[in-house]
Amino acid sequence: MVQKVNSLLTIVLTCAVASTALAGEKEFTDPAKAQDAPDFAVQGEYVGQGVLPAGSKQKVGAQVIALGDGTFQVFVLEGGLPGAGWKRGDDRFLMDGKRQGDVVTLSGPKGSGRITDGKLTITDPDGHPTMQLKRIERKSPTLGAKPPEGAVVLFNGSGVDSFHDARMNEQKNLINGATTKQQFGSYMLHIEFCLTYIPHARGQARSNSGVFLQDCYEIQVLDSFGLEGRKNECGAYYGVKEPDVNMCLPPLVWQTYDVDFTAPKYDPTGKKVANGQMMVRHNGVVIHDDIEVPRSTWPSEKAEAPGLRPIYLQGHCPGHAHYRNIWLVQKK
Repeated sequence: MVQKVNSLLTIVLTCAVASTALAGEKEFTDPAKAQDAPDFAVQGEYVGQGVLPAGSKQKVGAQVIALGDGTFQVFVLEGGLPGAGWKRGDDRFLMDGKRQGDVVTLSGPKGSGRITDGKLTITDPDGHPTMQLKRIERKSPTLGAKPPEGAVVLFNGSGVDSFHDARMNEQKNLINGATTKQQFGSYMLHIEFCLTYIPHARGQARSNSGVFLQDCYEIQVLDSFGLEGRKNECGAYYGVKEPDVNMCLPPLVWQTYDVDFTAPKYDPTGKKVANGQMMVRHNGVVIHDDIEVPRSTWPSEKAEAPGLRPIYLQGHCPGHAHYRNIWLVQKK
């Protein structure tokens, strides 16, 4: 009981801090309207060629994170973007950015630079260009995947009859905070989600949700674009395992999870005799490769148990996440 009370207190405090961080902040849920925010056109992914500090020339990626009021963090990744050349453990370095008009000036310990007209240029201390990158927009290869014959279609924008406590936004997308009426065992799940643009928000206040398999195993949904990919960030098996690579795309870009989930096994007395397993692809890239699922996710109020269970799309703290094209194929 003490542990449960402490967990609930922590949730309340976390949400209170997140609410304070989000107070008065503009949350953009529509990309068309976000175009009016000058920082939105700058944030995102860039790729090109560059001469690295060690002297070698190779592919380079950059992820530009908008922090509000014309300020940015820029992570430069040697080898390319995550899932496209750069992998966890490869070198990357940080630069700070400040926008004045249409130009963002970059500074950092390994050089300086600027972003303008969709181009990012980094120069050495003598002012010579060493890296030149162009802004790109990546899309998941499974975006818009159609449910195969025999699939259970949970949401296609036509209504919310498959969920408890469900709401749609103006674009006919599902708002986080809904639980499936139908319950499932093992399955292959396809789900698409979009994170809202809240540049002043930080950490867990930045478009927080989660996909809870069997209502107790959470795959985190969060605007963790450009970050390290920790155990509480997007793609994590929350609190248990970080994603192999942080494949989170920028806010207001539709993303995908494709999950192959095998439910745990129980004996006739209700004792668990085998952990569940899951493989997760985030935007087409494997981030959990057939890992065991040993326990329910804190702070879930639902413990592990035998039998069929629902899927919960978490409604958590300020900010929203939106979902669409949700379907699954049950496994025997």
